Parts: sequence; structure tokens; C-alpha cells
Amino acid sequence: MAQQSHGKTPARNSVQIPGFWSRHPRLKRWTILVSAFALSFIFGFGYAAWALVCRAGQCPAVEELDHYQPRQTSKLYAADGRFIAELGLERRTLLKFDSIPPVLRDAFITVEDKRFYKHGGIDWMRVPGSVWSVIRTRSFSQGFSTITMQLAGAIFPERINRREKSGLGALTRKLKEIKVARAIERKYAKDRILELYMNQIYLGNGANGVETAAQRYFGKSARDVNLAEAAMLAGLPKGPERYNPRKFPDRAVQRRNTVVEIMRREGAISDADASLAKAYPLRLATRTESGDVAPYFVEWIRQLLDQQFGQQLYEQGLKVYTTLDLDLQSAAERALERQLRAIEAGKYGAYRSASYEQYLAQASGGEERDTPNSPYLQGAFIAMDPRTGAVRAMVGGRDFDDSKFNRAVQAVRQPGSTFKPVVYAAAIQNGRPPTYILDDSPLTLPMVQGDTWTPQNYDGSFEGQIPLRKALYESRNIPTIRLGMELGESTIIDMARKLGLSTPIPPYPSIHIGAADVYPIEMIAAYSAFATLGMQARAMGIVRVENAQGEVLWAPESVRVPVLSPEEAWLMVDMMKDVVRRGTAAAAVGSQFTLPAGGKTGTTNDYTDVWYIGYTSDLVAGLWMGFDKPKRIMSNAQGGRLAAPAWTAFMTEVYRRKPAPPDWPRPAGIVTATVDLMTNTQWAPGCPGVEATEFFIAGTEPTVPCSLMPGLSPTDTVGFSTYPGAVSGSGSLARDSAVRNMPPNPMGGRVVPGAVPMPRPAQPRDTFGVGRAQPPPTVTPPPPARRDTGHIRVDSVKRSIRVDTIRPRADSGRIQPQGRRPPTR
Repeated sequence: MAQQSHGKTPARNSVQIPGFWSRHPRLKRWTILVSAFALSFIFGFGYAAWALVCRAGQCPAVEELDHYQPRQTSKLYAADGRFIAELGLERRTLLKFDSIPPVLRDAFITVEDKRFYKHGGIDWMRVPGSVWSVIRTRSFSQGFSTITMQLAGAIFPERINRREKSGLGALTRKLKEIKVARAIERKYAKDRILELYMNQIYLGNGANGVETAAQRYFGKSARDVNLAEAAMLAGLPKGPERYNPRKFPDRAVQRRNTVVEIMRREGAISDADASLAKAYPLRLATRTESGDVAPYFVEWIRQLLDQQFGQQLYEQGLKVYTTLDLDLQSAAERALERQLRAIEAGKYGAYRSASYEQYLAQASGGEERDTPNSPYLQGAFIAMDPRTGAVRAMVGGRDFDDSKFNRAVQAVRQPGSTFKPVVYAAAIQNGRPPTYILDDSPLTLPMVQGDTWTPQNYDGSFEGQIPLRKALYESRNIPTIRLGMELGESTIIDMARKLGLSTPIPPYPSIHIGAADVYPIEMIAAYSAFATLGMQARAMGIVRVENAQGEVLWAPESVRVPVLSPEEAWLMVDMMKDVVRRGTAAAAVGSQFTLPAGGKTGTTNDYTDVWYIGYTSDLVAGLWMGFDKPKRIMSNAQGGRLAAPAWTAFMTEVYRRKPAPPDWPRPAGIVTATVDLMTNTQWAPGCPGVEATEFFIAGTEPTVPCSLMPGLSPTDTVGFSTYPGAVSGSGSLARDSAVRNMPPNPMGGRVVPGAVPMPRPAQPRDTFGVGRAQPPPTVTPPPPARRDTGHIRVDSVKRSIRVDTIRPRADSGRIQPQGRRPPTR
């Protein structure tokens, strides 16, 4: 009984409570209906999208792959026939599947599509995770793309836009990829698909395909890469520019090690191999090894070719033979970069701006630049053959990957005193001989706005009456301004145009000392008129262009313009030799480079630009240094101190490998004459002035003896040792008024000048114009001139020059500031 009683279940336990759906049958019916409708809609929408996404030829036909040929690139060759670079929308060299090493194939498959050989174009195991990522991020940035899907987008970018990352466009793109990928898988073997993919994928630095990338990054074929290099290449598709080892080496190494670890976990490599690969140092190829030679020159040529040939340049495989000399190009790059690094290292004084190395360190840490202007010291260098204008070397900046702005051909900068030879060439052509007397005394000019402009010499001093030759090689501002005003601004502008300067030059006195902006390539090419004794050659970079069949499509001719007579040009050459022998370039150039050469330094106010342009009879070279956004380089930044040493290093290296240039032959019409430098008259016994021998065109030398000049006596020469040194002002001597009252050119007629060195002064050589011999104590000096440290506007005695009157290139990369002070030296 007890057992029977124990086995019974209470009646209340047998009562069952109805479930939720049982208690809400109506809700249940509606839920089923809505769910069925939703599933039907999703299924119908998906089917319609799948059926219609490729309607009317929206998707590419897979059969196109049978005839697929990558675009042919045009190839550039140097003057000696050596390969320089290739131009095209895509840079690619193809490899067959068997030539791609297994370690490289395994690296790509492991990191991009580890089930590549198991699926039919779609990795369905990755779809759920991708769907959740799409819902969470509302974009397809983290999708389930397989190698085949990536290939579909890479080969047919016009119809499958992989830049679509969100919205309906991204969904459409993904459906197209899936459909084309499945079609590719049905038609081609897996090995063929992988071969196409590894030859097509973009890997940064302008490289498409593993072979081109291996060459550009490591200077070797993809056949020869090791595990670490293979892993680095395999890590690039995720972010070709973000993980570019040339731009971000630390980030690239981190990504490489991630790929190596994935390969280890998947069993593709051993633990020991993984450890060795992670410890392998990053070894990138030099620019020459990677085929990245003269990038600024190549881009300049590309722009010229694009104007001439358009799309043909990028598709038809043209052969372009250029004027570039690879040896001179390497020498120019080394000389410029070494000098810039020396400046940043403090060799020439305290350097307070960020250096290039500091900038690279910040960039590798992930800091992005928010301005197109480079924050570090920049430079440009051009070397050309003055006889033809053929550009032999071009450096447009320090790092083409960081800044593609070509400062050699696109920047517009104040030339400073490198513009002065334009003024002196005009003077020579208009009858002023090297002994022509110029006035180096204080000068104040009224401005249109009502205030005044008081230009200064670099050292703040004045030398009174000085010969034209000395004013040039000492780079005196005041005599140059007076000379330019005497000739007339229109005369100077006309000479500048003959010399090939195309930028706006307003007719104001400040242009005589280089206030008007110029393109460096035009300013440097202008000096070819001196190097060739009269013929100015426009810069050119292309010899000829051929098509794939070897037919010449274009052969531009050299443009040469007669500017000066041989006598006029020879005189300019010899006066510019004095810049090297005893002028502002004597220390940096003349003391180290002994071959016949002329040149001119250039510095702008506030030390924002430094220049040096020099030449021999067969090579013209010039360089500029400064910041993209003009600011002071450093205190006492002068062209003779900072820029000229790079020119000397370049020329010294160049002429170690090539024959020494010949000196310029003296034209037959040049004669010598002994003159009095004080008065530009014929020397005679008993003259109270300074005896010197100078060159003149036959029949144009001075004929008035100095003893016949009125107003001079032996006592008037008190205070002169070698050159006149008195200054004008309240304490000017009777001699000064006598010299000022006499005609500047006693000959009266036109002098067609030649050139000869002026006698060497007895005083110690003064390299930069500071510390010159002063008049003896017997001469009462005038009150010292106050150094003008105020803001001298470029417009000097004129109305303001608007920014938009200076014609920049379309991509000049910087805004020209208003109100800059004119250059000083």
C-alpha cells in the first residue's frame, strides 16, 4: 500500500500550461505570414539583383581574358642608350606561374585566400563573418573577397569599381565580383587564376604585379626573393601605400611580421623559418637598382610627352630617347643632398628648422603632413649643355615619393643677384665697358604710395665711385640699381626676354637686383648665352620619340637665340670669371675648382633663397636652395656659402671623368688698353689715379688722357690705395664732385666690349665683401649708413604687385606671398 501510494502522482501535476504561441494564435499566424513574406522578398530581391546586375553588358565577359594583354608602357632611355624608366598607366612585367617561387605563392594565398584551392570562387565560410562586419560598420571594407574576386575587379576596373566601399554601389560591386569570379573559376584552372592575379595586383610605389614590385623595392626579380621579402610583398594588397616600405619602413616591417606569423600558424613555414624571417632586416634597393632614376626629370618628360601624344603615350609602347646623362644625374643628386645635409647638421652655423631626417622619423611614426609644402629644406639642381640646351641632370627636390612638385621647372622664386648679369649684359651691349664708372653711394627712391625705398648693399657699406667690373664681381646692389635705371627698365626686361625668361617682370627698379620671380630652369638656361659666347639655348630634354616599329614620331629641334656678339659675351664671361677668382664665389669655387669657369652667386633678403649658377665652355649648372614656403634658412645664408659648394662638388666630380673644358678664345677684334680706373680715361704718365690694363673692342678704347681731365690733382687721390673707396654724402670730397661732373664715358660713342681681368688689388682678397680696406684716417668718413632692417617690398618704387601677376604653373604647389623684400646679394 505504501509503495502504491508512493507511486501515485498528484492530479494537479497533470495539468499543462498553454505555451506563448498557443495563447496567441493570431500573433503566431501574423508572424508566420510576415516571416514568409520577408523571406520571399529577400529571396526575390536577391534573385533579381543576381539576374539583373549584369544586364546589358554591365559585367565583363570572361572570354576577354583569353585575349587580355596589359597596357604597354613607354620606355625612356638616357643619352647613352641606357634604360631610365617606363611610363604608363600601369607598370608591369609579367611572370609565368612556374617562375613564381612557391614561397611567394604560399605567402599570398595564406594571407589573402587560404582556401583558394578548395572553393569555386566564393569562400562561403567567410560570408557570415563578413555579413556581421557589414552590419556593424555599414561598409564592405572588410569583405570576403577571394583571390578570384580581387582578380575580377583588378582586370576590369572600368566595370567593377573597387573604390565603392559602402551603400548600394558597394553591394552592386560585390555582386558583380561574385558573378565574374564564378565564371572565371568555371573557365580557368586555379594555377592560371593565381598567375593572372600575381601579375595584376597593385603593390604600391607605382608597381603592378610581383615582378615589378620586387624590382622596385628590392632591386631583384621576384624569382629570387626570400621568405621575409615574400611576406612583405604579400602584405601590401591590404594597403599598398599605407605599408609602402619606402615611405613607412617601420609600419611595413610590422605588417611583414604579421604575414609571417599567419604563415606559421597555417603550417606554411616552420617556427625556425618564421623566427629568421621576422629578424631579417629591411634591405631596400637603391634608386638606381630599382629603376627609380631621376624621377623629377622623368616626370618632366612625361608632361612634355603627354602634351604631344596624349593617351598614345600610355598604351602604344613608345621609345623615348632623352638628353639625360646618368653619371651627371647621380653626381648632381649626391652633391645637392650632401650639401643640404651639411647645412642641416650645422656646418655653416646654427640651423633651427626641422631637418629632413627628423621629418622622415615623424612620418614613419604615422604623422601625416597637412600641407602640400615640404617642411624641410629643399633644393633644385639643373645641368645642361649650353651649346644645345640638352638637360643632362635635373633634381627637382629631395624626395619624389614625398613631394612630386618639381622645383626645377615649376617653382617661381626670386633669383637674387643671379639676375644681375642680365643687367650687366644689357650695359655691355649698350656701350658700357668694364671700366665704366658707377656710383655706389646711398640711394633713396620715392614710391607711388608716398613713402620711400632705400636699398642697401649686402654689407651695409658704400664704396663711392667704382668700375662696372668690380660692381659685378663684388655684387654691389646700389651701383646695379643705378645702372639699370640709367639703361631703363624696358632695356633690362628686353634683355631678360632674349635670355629666355618668361615670367612677368614689372618695370620697377627692384628688378635689377632680382626681385621678379623666375623659373629656375629658365634662369639657369639664360647663362648658356655667356658659355657659348652669345647664343642662348632653351632647355630641352627629348632627342626623339619612336613607335614600336622604330619609326620616328617626333624629333624636337634645339632652339638657339642670338643674344650677344662674341665680343660682348666674352667680356661678360671674363667679368664673371672674376666672381670666381676674387668675388663672392672665390672661397667656395675659385679656391677649389681651377678650370676656366664663370658664375654668379645669389641671395635674397631675409636669407630665404640661395643660388649659384656657374658654367664652363661645355656645361652650365645651377642650383637653388630654400623652403617651399619662403622663410629664413639660417643667419648669414649666402649663395656663396651654402649653394656654391654643391656646384663645386658636382663640377669636380664631372671633370674627373671627362676632358677639361677649353677656355674661351678671345675674339680677334679685342685689344688691350692701359686706363685710369678712377676716371675711365687713357692712362698717361703722372696720372693721379689707378693704372690698369683692360680689354676693349679695337677703336673703342678711351682716347682722352687722364692728365687732360679737369678738376683732378694729385691731392685728389688721397684715400685710395688700389681702388677708389670714398663714399658720397655730407663728407664727400672735391674729387667726388669732379668725377661726378665729368661724362661717365669719355669716348662718347658706343663701346663694343671685350674682357680682361682687372689688376689684382694690393689688399687681401675679400671673398664675401665684408672687411674691405677702408679709406685712410686722413679722409673724414661720412656718417655710417643705417642698415635697412625694415620690410622692403618687392614693388620698391612702384605699386604693389598682386600675387596673381606672377604666373605660376598649374601645380606650383605654393602661394606667392605679397610684400617680399627684394634680394640683397
